[in-house]
Amino acid sequence: MPRACVIVLDAVGAGELPDAAEYGDEGSDTLGNVAKAVGGLDLPNLEAFGLGNVKELEGCRPQPGAPAVAGRLVERSKGKDTTTGHWELMGVVTAQPFPTYPHGFPHDVLDPFMHRTARGVLGNKAASGTEIIDELGEEHQRTGKWIVYTSADSVFQIAAHVDTIPLDELYHGCEIAREILTGKHAVGRVIARPFEGESGNYVRTADRHDWSLKPRQPNYLTLVREAGHKVHGVGKIRDIFAGVDIDESHPTKSNVEGITVTEQLLRELEDGVVFVNLVETDMLWGHRNDPVNFHRCLQDFDRRFPDRLAQLRQGDLLIITSDHGCDPTTPSTDHSREHAMLIAYVEGRNAGGATHEGEFADVGATVNAWLGGKTSPRGVPGSPIIEP
Repeated sequence: MPRACVIVLDAVGAGELPDAAEYGDEGSDTLGNVAKAVGGLDLPNLEAFGLGNVKELEGCRPQPGAPAVAGRLVERSKGKDTTTGHWELMGVVTAQPFPTYPHGFPHDVLDPFMHRTARGVLGNKAASGTEIIDELGEEHQRTGKWIVYTSADSVFQIAAHVDTIPLDELYHGCEIAREILTGKHAVGRVIARPFEGESGNYVRTADRHDWSLKPRQPNYLTLVREAGHKVHGVGKIRDIFAGVDIDESHPTKSNVEGITVTEQLLRELEDGVVFVNLVETDMLWGHRNDPVNFHRCLQDFDRRFPDRLAQLRQGDLLIITSDHGCDPTTPSTDHSREHAMLIAYVEGRNAGGATHEGEFADVGATVNAWLGGKTSPRGVPGSPIIEP
């Protein structure tokens, strides 16, 4: 029985979208600019599979006979964040952007949050997550107040030192914030950002957790499940979809763990979809403007790529894509409005260097068609990348 695996390399954008200038992202090209910054990509396994057919990339030659379909996908949604990108991959187009708060959150959000959590708030501004804990961590530990901040994305982020506010209380505070942030203040995600260490040497822990809005149904995950298949989320997939249409969740604390879990599922499962988010390119290196380690993170993925291929069975579908950009070579530390990269392969087939230019939702449409789901409902765009 054929299976499907979708791996999202978080923030590995493939060049600015036509409307990038409207988002302040003109010139952003995560893959292309990282390639230039490191003197050429060194990703031999992905190169052989057709990464150089996605777009012109220094150090990554096009492969006319590549076994995978390669290309770039356009985002129709209004946004450039993780939730928007992943949802659209599965057919949910966000026609109106989620609210953002470049000048901080208003009193009608913060007052009930402080009242219900019985703690005050520090920060309340757009900031880098590592910088704001350096700036306010000591005061937070002295006063016990939450550190609340946002970014260019639609997020309400709460940072707390694990020795000052227990993790369970931080998570409960995020649940309260999620209840408050509805209607006109319905941000895409509430995010817990626990950290540890001492002043001058604070570090964030791996216990981040997201509370997303619920995506509309039906979407392509809905249709796949209605066709009798289970959806296994790896990494933060369950958080991104608020648990909707995710049968089993496999949270991970690193890309290495995410890759290992993915290989294990492909080795053991007889049926279903394995939907994976690998976040370190975004969280650790894109937002910190570090193209060298961004490239090294891709190299780690590339080195393990043959191991994942070895777990595929005849007729299995593998799609590698992305959800937005986060160009580490630009002055901005925020996400960038970019095409999604696409590599799509069916075990036992050779695509002969075929290319595909389409939309984000083509990913979900292909998975749905491959596993025999119903025709997409009204409002769900997308066409299969590979015909069953």
